[in-house]
Amino acid sequence: MKKILLASILTMTLLFSGLIGNSKVEATSHGAKAANIGHKYIGTPYKYGGTTPKGFDCSGFVGYSFKKAGKSIPRTSRDIYKKGKSVSKKNLKKGDVLFFNTYGKGVSHVAIYVGKGKFIHSASRGVKVDTLSNSYWKPRYIGAKRI
Repeated sequence: MKKILLASILTMTLLFSGLIGNSKVEATSHGAKAANIGHKYIGTPYKYGGTTPKGFDCSGFVGYSFKKAGKSIPRTSRDIYKKGKSVSKKNLKKGDVLFFNTYGKGVSHVAIYVGKGKFIHSASRGVKVDTLSNSYWKPRYIGAKRI
């Protein structure tokens, strides 16, 4: 009886701490895995055309993270934008791909949503986490896709 009670308490503790349950389901998607993988590269320098941990540009970083998560995606932000299903800002989930216009017309920057209004990306100062409410990124946001 003690073993059953102990197992029940342990299961409930794990369930409420998020180690099992919905967080495990979320982490099985390629996008959520890519977001988790991307965190390992925070601080990696920006490199124009970079596609490796020696240096990433924005789409190189997103592509690398997704490839390590088991999903190949196109090389450029504009081509990535042609894939997946559009997602509204209010329905974003960890691993959704975000698109921005930083110059010219259309998509010119890409990132991975990590939850709670934050995203991970490679920008001029390297791989880092930013917020969608940031005064630079907010007006440049174009949309999101679930790939």
